[in-house]
Amino acid sequence: MSKKRYPRLFGILPFLGMLFLSGCNWTLLDPKGQVGIEQKNLILIATGLMLLVVIPVILMTIAFAWKYRASNKAANYTPDWSHSTKIEVAVWTIPVLIIIALGYVTYKTTHSLDPYRPLDSEVKPVQIDVVALDWKWLFIYPEQGIATVNKIVFPANTPVNFRVTSDAVMNSFFIPGLGGQIYAMAGMTTKLHLIANEKGEFDGISANYSGAGFTGMKFKAIATSQADFDAWVNEVKQSPKQLEAAEYEALAKPSENNPVALYGAAPADFFQTIVDKYEGMKRGKPVHHEKEASKEVAAVQEVDTSMHSAAGAEE
Repeated sequence: MSKKRYPRLFGILPFLGMLFLSGCNWTLLDPKGQVGIEQKNLILIATGLMLLVVIPVILMTIAFAWKYRASNKAANYTPDWSHSTKIEVAVWTIPVLIIIALGYVTYKTTHSLDPYRPLDSEVKPVQIDVVALDWKWLFIYPEQGIATVNKIVFPANTPVNFRVTSDAVMNSFFIPGLGGQIYAMAGMTTKLHLIANEKGEFDGISANYSGAGFTGMKFKAIATSQADFDAWVNEVKQSPKQLEAAEYEALAKPSENNPVALYGAAPADFFQTIVDKYEGMKRGKPVHHEKEASKEVAAVQEVDTSMHSAAGAEE
């Protein structure tokens, strides 16, 4: 009874696998941005090159196990055999050639897909400043003078230049449907350049664990036409909220599953203000009040030196 049951079970397993995999989203292998497409091509090329070794090894393992099975009396039994020049040449030459090819492709794409490298385009890029908070994303449009929380909109077929930082723990800014991720760190500015090849709505996530609200730290990235983008900017500008110091202080407090928020006004240098908050934490760089104190001490010392010089002259 059990012998009949196992073949049936093995016959059902492929269908169960197909059923479970049908719920998976292959976003990384179906990108809608040029950067993501080039990254997908790199993944496929690298995987294909490695399979040139893996597949023959698997096939030979099966073939050798079958040919040299105990019941096959026709197979040659040569226990003293230990060397073959042809085999040595094959097992060393082929992997070396694959590694050289893989290294060349990786080196070339590493530079062409550098996240700091601006994308080649005749269209003026859109600048978006990104601030990772606990546990939400703040987006500032310095050229448009607006800001949003957990939502960005930009024109399709237009490069988007992201400047990224954090006002909390280290995080990772990632839009899988458009391209790679970049880390966000307090007191530092990282850059990411992406483009959407078509209109659509894309999921944005945090790709680095950052605490209790990590799973809800998501946002929407929407690529529209230029006209729809301009209309959206005008709509956001009608919002009564303004991204001022008091408003930002309240926003920066830890909170989970935050809804989309729109700010009709935001200072163009607000991003740099957030980065500069951590200036004193950098090795060798004093904070602002320490700089002022140093200036005051230097001034006092200069006055004291002048007084001593004058006293010496009188004597």
